[in-house]
Amino acid sequence: MDETEFWETVDSTRVAAEGDPEDHADLLVERLLQLDPDAVLDFARHFEVRYNRAYRWDLWGAAAVLLGSANDDAFDYFRCWLIGQGREVFEGALHEPDDLAGLLDDFDDEIDGDGEELGYAADEAYEQLTGAVAPDLGVPPQAAEPEGTALDLDDDGVLADRFPQLWERFGD
Repeated sequence: MDETEFWETVDSTRVAAEGDPEDHADLLVERLLQLDPDAVLDFARHFEVRYNRAYRWDLWGAAAVLLGSANDDAFDYFRCWLIGQGREVFEGALHEPDDLAGLLDDFDDEIDGDGEELGYAADEAYEQLTGAVAPDLGVPPQAAEPEGTALDLDDDGVLADRFPQLWERFGD
């Protein structure tokens, strides 16, 4: 599976789920079950690489604005959700997290922003296909600390200054 196929899989299952992250994860597992185990592992590698790329302070700050706050787990699940939004949103957010204000149609912090189950979809599909736990993907581990300059995620003033578009649209 190449990068284009990865994003097509993400996009088609998101559209079919009508944006619901839990339904998206279920449909993603169903779609991955139609592939051979090696293709599922390729999907998992693409997902993991993007998940690690998104381990950045500026994205964590954007998540804090969108979610009202973001502890470690919430940010992990946000990164999975962000991948699930597709290539345009994901890459746009990496380029400039404040642009999420224009990239997202709507954002309901009760439903959106938590893609925990998306992060497990490939593992679940692989296990169902093979009866075994997925092997190590050979992807370098996530950095010990997020990339970039640390932000005080609890300071509304800092978040409003750094993410003016997001703050205006989604902030307190």
